[in-house]
Amino acid sequence: MAERSYVVPLWLRLWHWTNALLFLTLLVTGVSLHFATPETPLIPFATARTVHNVAGIALSILYGALIVANVFTGNGRQFLPRLSGFPERLKRQQAFYASGIFKGEARPFPMTPERKFNPLQQITYLVVVYGALPVLIISGYLFLFPEFAPDRLLGMGGLWPIAVLHYLIGLFLTVFLIGHVYMATAGETVLCEIKMMITGWHTAQGAHEPDVSKEQTNA
Repeated sequence: MAERSYVVPLWLRLWHWTNALLFLTLLVTGVSLHFATPETPLIPFATARTVHNVAGIALSILYGALIVANVFTGNGRQFLPRLSGFPERLKRQQAFYASGIFKGEARPFPMTPERKFNPLQQITYLVVVYGALPVLIISGYLFLFPEFAPDRLLGMGGLWPIAVLHYLIGLFLTVFLIGHVYMATAGETVLCEIKMMITGWHTAQGAHEPDVSKEQTNA
């Protein structure tokens, strides 16, 4: 029997889709700024630079709003794995994604309102939200306000290492986005995860392992 639960509040859904739109804008304009040529511009340089800067500032404001909301709503606890037994739980989730999901095996950590992320999602989102995004934003602001960048860094002009870092983090987040979209289709049905991020409701229809929510409760 299907079990339906409300797991994604409206504010988080709005943040998710707005953040996705802004990141895609940054991705397209960033590619144009880095790789287009005067003869074959993807987007006119001045336009791409302006849109990239505006989208970056908007993304940073949205990120700040997420951090504040995570603190005051308790949503931030979803990112924190319980350390005791975490390696074993992570192995179980990896095994499920590697083979179990293709065999119709029970999901080891089904989504609930109290535990939205499985162990692999927790560690991935923790790195992305609290690691990569702040670095992307700070390095972007140093480009926007180069007077605050160090004159020398790692034996090179200050902006050059920052540029490389900004590019690499952007590349990492692009790979994450591709994986994120793929995993969004790996729910109990192809579209159920996408529908959940539109309506907020999650419907569990497939088989699950016995409830271990107490064991997996975040610290």
